[in-house]
Amino acid sequence: MYKFAHISDIHLGPLPQLTLRELFSKRITGFVNWHRNRRKHLFVNTLDLILSDLKARQPDQLMITGDLVNLATKIETRLAGEWLRTIGDPQDTTVVPGNHDAYVPGAHDKSVNEWYPFIKSDDDPAEWPEDDHIFPTIRRRGPIAIIGCSTSNATLPFSASGYFGSRQARETVNLLKQAGEEGLFRVVMIHHPPIHGAAASHKRMLGIRRFGAAISTGGAELVLHGHTHLNTLYWLKGREKQVPVVGIASASQGPGGHKPRAAYNLFTLTGEPGNWSLLRERYGLTETGDGVALDDSRVFYGAMPDQKLSVPEMARLL
Repeated sequence: MYKFAHISDIHLGPLPQLTLRELFSKRITGFVNWHRNRRKHLFVNTLDLILSDLKARQPDQLMITGDLVNLATKIETRLAGEWLRTIGDPQDTTVVPGNHDAYVPGAHDKSVNEWYPFIKSDDDPAEWPEDDHIFPTIRRRGPIAIIGCSTSNATLPFSASGYFGSRQARETVNLLKQAGEEGLFRVVMIHHPPIHGAAASHKRMLGIRRFGAAISTGGAELVLHGHTHLNTLYWLKGREKQVPVVGIASASQGPGGHKPRAAYNLFTLTGEPGNWSLLRERYGLTETGDGVALDDSRVFYGAMPDQKLSVPEMARLL
């Protein structure tokens, strides 16, 4: 049995003091949006509750699908790196960046460099050679292979789109095939939902068909994403079976907003290659905002439709 957890869209706050030079860019729109909207519903204590409950369930691996920061300023990126080091060892925590982590030109590389120990492939050097492409990455942990993809790139004001290019697609296929030959359960991490219509046009992922082709050619067992701040389940065509594509609410979303309250997914993997069983439990912030409770559970059996489980049924599986 192997357990792994998934959170996303941390948006660590509050915002630091910004210089006029920092604001003289796309950051001004994000600055206004934070003070008008996000700061009213994204709370550090909510994130603390989510992480405390998550850690109590002792997952073997924590996966974070981007948007650790808000405007990708130098101090935000550094503080996010310090936060990562407080929640776990790089061996046990895997990160891919989101659009907010690449908010302005140059921010993506600074974020990757700061968080590199939590991002890099197992066989990558200790320091990131910045002239090399880092994504896709692969980390082998127990029975699973974690393939990290990046859609993170700087965009124009009022745009939050992502991009998945042909080079990354080719290399993702190669990693998926390799991990499949090794008999590993393949989990693909990406920030933007790789599904048509899952995000508004100005927030969509460019390269959705390319990503879908990579999954159907290389094969995978699970795709995890963030970005929409929603708890969602979609399906993609895989090499031999349908692949669940699972999204999660922002880990910092407090009660009272128009988006779902903060949540995390806990996955329990059992079985063996060709006969995997994956239990997904979603734990979310309670309506009063002072606790975390189980609010949904499903089990995935290969190409069969997902099946909802009662608590006694979950107990029997575990």
